[in-house]
Amino acid sequence: MKATGVVRRIDDLGRIVVPKEIRRTMRIREGEPMEIFTGREGEIVLKKYSPMGEMSRFAKEYAQVLSQTTGYLVCVTDHDQIITASGSGQKGFEGKNISSDLETAIAERTTIFAGRKENSFIKITEDDDKDSTWQIVVPIISSGDAIGAVVMLDRGKSSKSKMDENDKTLVQVAAGFLGRQIEQ
Repeated sequence: MKATGVVRRIDDLGRIVVPKEIRRTMRIREGEPMEIFTGREGEIVLKKYSPMGEMSRFAKEYAQVLSQTTGYLVCVTDHDQIITASGSGQKGFEGKNISSDLETAIAERTTIFAGRKENSFIKITEDDDKDSTWQIVVPIISSGDAIGAVVMLDRGKSSKSKMDENDKTLVQVAAGFLGRQIEQ
């Protein structure tokens, strides 16, 4: 744990204000669910709650099967970071924060199916070099909330010439299935 040097008092309703600088740095938005942990030495730790994070093992298995079937890189995200990635180039994506463009696509529930030269093509992570030739992004919707996305990227390693509608349908099925699993 890293000390911030910030000291706050608890108000009469038991609340503590998290400073704006910390919320901005940690990408915590108003209304975002937080998970509370306690430690043996009296610590209280707040962590952003991610329903996708709880399904990471299951999402990883799904991404692996989808990647093996299609030959493309497959990523599953929550609204902050890539939870899992599978396929060629996965190490460059797994655990990275998602780009503001992808965050916006998730929040607006936008499906993206685009080639690199198209205007709708977005960066997946902040440091993404846009090395992919094609991308499909489908938001994961659970109980009416956009909680993440399934992303399929053609990094030039597939034997197919380009992604097609069948690939888009597979990603839509994956996103729908993961959303339903979270609801249960």
